[in-house]
Amino acid sequence: MTWKAIKYALPLTLLVNAWFSFTGTGWAVWTTVLVAFIVVPLLELIIPPSPHNLADSEEETIAHSSVYNIVLYMLVPLQFAAVYIFLRSMGDEGISVSDRVGRILAMGLLCGVFGINVGHELGHRVNKLSQFLAKSMLLTALYMHFNIDHNKGHHKHVGTPNDPGSARYGESLYHFLFRMQWGTYGVAWRIANGEQKKKGRSFLQNEMFQFTLLQLLFCAVIVYFFSWQALAYYALSAVVGIILFQTVSYIQHYGLSRKPTSEGRYERVMPRHSWDSDHIVGRLLLFELSRHSDHHYLASRKYQVLRHHDDSPQMPTGYVGTMMMAAIPPLWFSVMNKRIEEMEIAE
Repeated sequence: MTWKAIKYALPLTLLVNAWFSFTGTGWAVWTTVLVAFIVVPLLELIIPPSPHNLADSEEETIAHSSVYNIVLYMLVPLQFAAVYIFLRSMGDEGISVSDRVGRILAMGLLCGVFGINVGHELGHRVNKLSQFLAKSMLLTALYMHFNIDHNKGHHKHVGTPNDPGSARYGESLYHFLFRMQWGTYGVAWRIANGEQKKKGRSFLQNEMFQFTLLQLLFCAVIVYFFSWQALAYYALSAVVGIILFQTVSYIQHYGLSRKPTSEGRYERVMPRHSWDSDHIVGRLLLFELSRHSDHHYLASRKYQVLRHHDDSPQMPTGYVGTMMMAAIPPLWFSVMNKRIEEMEIAE
């Protein structure tokens, strides 16, 4: 394994931090949150972003290397192990409310970073193993409808009024979170219902029905082996993970729209329709999710070979710092609206 592959093992540090959160008490419980929201953004302020792209010959080799798949695959059993340790830890007697909150937030980070984000990357692969693992990871975040909406809805309609996952100019994060949650869930059902009718299948073969059933079964297993209280804690963690990922969705496309064409459609998705961040720490922790422009430009491109585009708009800082900025709408609008206006003038 070369350094180029080994560096993507950096997300494993989140699992180590989570282990301290699930097994410790007091300040140790909060290590995962502190690393994610203090250490990471500080590092991204210190370490300059890197727009470097791989050479064409190097990219071809890396794109077909199985090592990069192994990094993703190994996270699946580790994620389920983390779920088990979390659920067991919430049954500890005598832990404080602060300890419980810290553990819920730590599990929420794992739901967002691994459950949804790794599920997202694997969900773009066409082989059956990757698809199975993608759905397994999304199951841990109780967010399986994402597999349908994202691949068959968001990528098709991004930057248009038809996509609930694209934040509009002047829309606050909090309004977007509500609109995206219900909007993407509805889109997933419409797509699944359409495919069911098109293929002449029964409702039992409807993918959204199956996903709903699987998630209910997963929750039932938690109640059976742990308790209703444990399920409540886990549901809160899933909500945290979902909010984190939807905040990422907000900052990725805020205010960027595709222009309608004379044929009544929309222009092709281009790098300028997604906000990018070349900050190295965030790129590694999120498996290059922050190079989002190239991901939408060519969705089949694997994470390890995603490219920087000179014409893609850049976030003011790394993902975590930008997410924290988005949580304060007046600050967000003052920074990002100005950038959008400058882009429009440049065009």
